[in-house]
Amino acid sequence: MLAALANPHRMRIVRALQVNGRIYVSQLAREIGISRPLLHLHLRKLEEAGLVTSQLELSSEGKALNFFQIAPFDIALTPAEIAAAAASLSAPSKTSDS
Repeated sequence: MLAALANPHRMRIVRALQVNGRIYVSQLAREIGISRPLLHLHLRKLEEAGLVTSQLELSSEGKALNFFQIAPFDIALTPAEIAAAAASLSAPSKTSDS
């Protein structure tokens, strides 16, 4: 969850969903000012982390709308949780100056 939230775009997505509630992708892309393909990438990461959920619906005109909303979550930020998150990070690259 922490890794998913470490990206500024994803933080803005969570904020927009918290403020606006359930919202469809095109509207969300306009709301936060990024392209739909980039938004889909970030939404997939948030959904994989269990932070958002999606539901595909048909509009009255027959258009498919993919709605997203915040999933209930609570993150306990303890030293143990930070250590576990840090263990998932890749090792820093070594430079020739070392």
